[in-house]
Amino acid sequence: MKTDVEVVIAGGGQVGLALALALRQAAPTLGVTVADPAPAPHARQGRASTLVAGPRRLLAGLGVWARIADAAERVTAMEITDSRTGDAVRPVFLTFALDGEDGEAYVVPDAAVTAALAEGAAKAGAEIITGAGVADFSTSGGAVTVRLADGGMLRARLLVGADGARSKIRELAGIQRVGRSYGHSGIVVTVAHERPHGGKAWEHFLPGGPFAALPLKDDAEGRHLSSLVWTEPTDIAERLVEGDRLAFQVELERRFGHRLGAVAAIDQPQAFPLGIFVARDFVRPRLALAGDAAHSVHPVAGQGLNLGYRDVAALAEVIVEGHRLGLDIGSLGVLERYQRWRRYDTAEMGWVTDGITRLFSNDNPVLRPVRDFGLGVVDRLPELKRMFIGGASGARGSDVPRLMRGEAI
Repeated sequence: MKTDVEVVIAGGGQVGLALALALRQAAPTLGVTVADPAPAPHARQGRASTLVAGPRRLLAGLGVWARIADAAERVTAMEITDSRTGDAVRPVFLTFALDGEDGEAYVVPDAAVTAALAEGAAKAGAEIITGAGVADFSTSGGAVTVRLADGGMLRARLLVGADGARSKIRELAGIQRVGRSYGHSGIVVTVAHERPHGGKAWEHFLPGGPFAALPLKDDAEGRHLSSLVWTEPTDIAERLVEGDRLAFQVELERRFGHRLGAVAAIDQPQAFPLGIFVARDFVRPRLALAGDAAHSVHPVAGQGLNLGYRDVAALAEVIVEGHRLGLDIGSLGVLERYQRWRRYDTAEMGWVTDGITRLFSNDNPVLRPVRDFGLGVVDRLPELKRMFIGGASGARGSDVPRLMRGEAI
């Protein structure tokens, strides 16, 4: 069947745009269309993300890191503390010095990355349709027919669902998820503080959940900024976000402490539900899922978006190599390699983040001294810490996609 394009990507966030750019850059003859319901390329407003070594190399290889770099703050170190909210002293049990190639980590506003990827994808020849997401699709023979919300129709060899945790593509395909909700929500907000952070990130494990502060670049007014990811039971999170700003400020100060002087939120806090979910299938004939559409993990280790970039690198490599060999890129024979490639890594990171969440998001008097002793032991084993950093980087291992290594497909 004649197709309009080879690949339609549902979702114009970082994962969808990065995939479009990677495909067009490696295989300029591949027709790629990105369809997103938002009126402009989608960025999570007010959000910032930590990008580790592998995704940073991918973005550099795609030619967009130079534009992003000015907005990126390199993380120099990470501190882990474990105490109660009202404790006067918060002892540091574990520190990571983030240096060397595998230790790269940058905190970047989502809007800066999305803008750079959208510009790069458009220049590479990808068609970006905004304000009209995928409303429905059907497969027949050698093509998938995609109906857009504005009534437009496209035929393609492959449809990629990169439309987030509440993926409509996954729902339309009838693909179930396994996992559970934590009954917690993550509050995200940008704060200004009196003293500079020095590039240091820290995560404070509280009974209600982890409270992480990620360093951002100073703004144009010279204010010192950090991005917070603050976990609370969902009912408490909703009251904090929707309630009185003075009450929010009081709770913010209780958790942030005085290490960087006076602190205040500079944008509207937002809350999003947390859980661990993995799609039963990452691929079907003519369909692949990537990013949060395929898997969602707790933000405790900052790996959610980085897992999405690993999906991009693996799926782009599978599609491009299949295209060069003259294979049908929407067939299960091609796509199953992507599913095998990504499923173990996704499951492993899910187990890690779920285990950390279960161990630390409580005030169990038996568990607390045991876990704090364990953190102290790890802190005294530099080789073990380097192993953890290398595993989280996405750039180390025997079967790492080329883009994660900074190599062209």
